[in-house]
Amino acid sequence: MSIFINNDVPRPEYPRPQMVREEWMNLNGTWEFEIDHGDSGKERKLYEAQSLSGKIIVPFCPESKLSGVEYKDFMPAVWYRRTVTIPDSWYSQRVLIHFGAVDYETEVWINGISAGTHKGGYSSFSFEITKLLKQGSNVITVCARDDVRSGRQPGGKQSSRFHSYGCYYTRTTGIWQTVWLECVPTEYIASYKLIPDPDNECVHINVDVDGEGGNCKVAAEAFYEGKTVGKSEASVTGNTCRLTIKLDEIHLWQPGSPCLYDLKIELLKEEKCVDSITGYFGLRTVTLDKNAILINGKPVFQRLVLDQGFYPDGIYTAPTEDDLKKDIEISMGLGFNGARLHEKMFEPRFLYWSDKLGYLVWGEHANWGLDITTPAGLENFLPEWLEGIKRDFNHPSIVGWCPFNETWDLDGTKQDDEVLRIVYNVTKMLDNTRPVIDTSGNFHVVTDIFDIHDYDQDTESFKAKFEPMKNGGEVYVTHPQRQKYEGQPYFVSEYGGIWWNPEGDEKGWGYGKRPKSLEEFLERYRILTETLLDNPRICAFCYTQLYDVEQEVNGLYTYDRRPKFDVETIRRINTKKAAIEE
Repeated sequence: MSIFINNDVPRPEYPRPQMVREEWMNLNGTWEFEIDHGDSGKERKLYEAQSLSGKIIVPFCPESKLSGVEYKDFMPAVWYRRTVTIPDSWYSQRVLIHFGAVDYETEVWINGISAGTHKGGYSSFSFEITKLLKQGSNVITVCARDDVRSGRQPGGKQSSRFHSYGCYYTRTTGIWQTVWLECVPTEYIASYKLIPDPDNECVHINVDVDGEGGNCKVAAEAFYEGKTVGKSEASVTGNTCRLTIKLDEIHLWQPGSPCLYDLKIELLKEEKCVDSITGYFGLRTVTLDKNAILINGKPVFQRLVLDQGFYPDGIYTAPTEDDLKKDIEISMGLGFNGARLHEKMFEPRFLYWSDKLGYLVWGEHANWGLDITTPAGLENFLPEWLEGIKRDFNHPSIVGWCPFNETWDLDGTKQDDEVLRIVYNVTKMLDNTRPVIDTSGNFHVVTDIFDIHDYDQDTESFKAKFEPMKNGGEVYVTHPQRQKYEGQPYFVSEYGGIWWNPEGDEKGWGYGKRPKSLEEFLERYRILTETLLDNPRICAFCYTQLYDVEQEVNGLYTYDRRPKFDVETIRRINTKKAAIEE
């Protein structure tokens, strides 16, 4: 790995684990920082300033404790500045600056000259800065504008009030994922899309090349446990190359048993390697039958938990990579085999550990806060959603896409329907290998999976709703005027949310009536969960939620990741064999 790694900076690990290069530089750590309360910094030419008034620890947002700022009020714009010295060997090549995520509208300057702009608080982006660099010290300046109350940007669970409330939490403004530089050759591998095909014992790869691409070939090699198990080579046409690796050994990626292949892709020009990246992939398929979601052709009941992706000290950003891994291990220890990654595009390092640990996840955007009933809403949603799909496509742990969650603001008009239909269709065009839910929770226009949300805390009432289904009768539909069951697999994608904070006070928030005792909690949890597991017409559930977040106290763990219940008791309930698995 690169000699430019500095393990003293926060989040020092390589941020893009499926496409690794040797020459990179982590820019996390101390930056100059300034809150621009009047959003006038551009007029005042702060991109030419010799210094800013404060300091911040990147990649943590200024609202967080770990940033060193911990400013909780609204910030219409924030500015960052730092200097960096580029290695001499990089000047003969091309240099890219990458941002894991910045909330929300970003502009970047190098030595006072604009390098580019990006809109979107969750997707990753980069700019080439080769021609803007100079010998010696270079100044990087970043401005992020953010208005979560505007209705014009996805905000997820970020509170639109000064304080957090209900299921809305502390905001994130500005940089919240790793910033890094990368050195690439004149012609380089820009991206690749990988489609596993275990039925034909191969993997298909589409490679995009940046640069002229003439007289170039792409060579790809797959490894399993260090041994070469397949190779392929093909010429670049224009800036694209398509090739297929026939595999000598077939090892399936499965939940809890995640076999992974290593991958090397080289760009050859006149038979000489000019660029090389490493990655990995998993062989698995996701298909549907009437009552189940199939992984590698077999029904797997998806025992999912809602994961909000929040941390007490880092807000949107995990303090360390180990914290990302720990959340998955906590979930699996409770008997869950996956998660809905809720109202947030999670960072690639989380997906990496999902891949490594065999953890099923659903990719979701942070649509709350965005008015999608207008053309402007679609314009501010779709490009970022497509960036997220492209970035995360190759992760075997992702078994479905859900662009929207609880679009209660829609009124069922033709225009509203068309927004969901457009996003569903475009998502399927980009990825026809996974199921897509148009909008999770009680409203469907076109969907591969029929899902509902039901937070009924009365166990008898809850059981009665699903009992006819269990015996082949009428399917339970929460809002008949907003959704129609058409024979798809049936997913209870939010339930439970049982309020439990015996050491807290009445100010905590949860769903429904709080149990009077631990025993009452566990019995309610058992009945709700077994009702879904025992029903042969139900293929998946998602319990709300894995851990408490601020005032929302319906987690199975506390916000600081301490168990609230006997882990083995919860695990025993969750891992009971489901009816579709008999």
